[in-house]
Amino acid sequence: MSYARMRALIVLSVLTVAAIVFVAVALVQDTQTEATVTEECPPGYVLANVALPEPKDVKLKVFNAAGQNGLGARVSTDFSNRKFQVEKPENSDRTSDDVAILRYGPKAVGAAHLLRAYFLDNALTEYDEGRDSDVVDVVIGTGFEQLATTTEVNQSLVELGQAEVPPGACAA
Repeated sequence: MSYARMRALIVLSVLTVAAIVFVAVALVQDTQTEATVTEECPPGYVLANVALPEPKDVKLKVFNAAGQNGLGARVSTDFSNRKFQVEKPENSDRTSDDVAILRYGPKAVGAAHLLRAYFLDNALTEYDEGRDSDVVDVVIGTGFEQLATTTEVNQSLVELGQAEVPPGACAA
């Protein structure tokens, strides 16, 4: 064996021993012996799912409050083509001048946040902490023109940031 190979093996052995020593010291002197505990939800608060879901995991129901025939079905088809789970659309009993109104409960906070991006944050939100369903009601108003493109949705999500925990709720 040549002198160069012998020197390389010695250096490699020294580095290996040093790495083992450093890991052992780090494990022995670790002061974080207990796992960190997240804050508990205060009494009377509900758990809200604020995680941003994939479109395939979002359930929604479209209500036509614009007074235009077939608008609810068209928007439902658009959402269905984007891989959302869409229930049969219905006509609303009242009209709305807004672009859209998103009605949701604690189980659908993240889903509603995602849907806000499809309306470029022009949709009103109505949170109901007593609602037990994970379905988001999308009420389409007269101000609606079209859903955002994929690029616009991604840009809108960046601008919106993380979903906020509603009042009276804790993040699940």
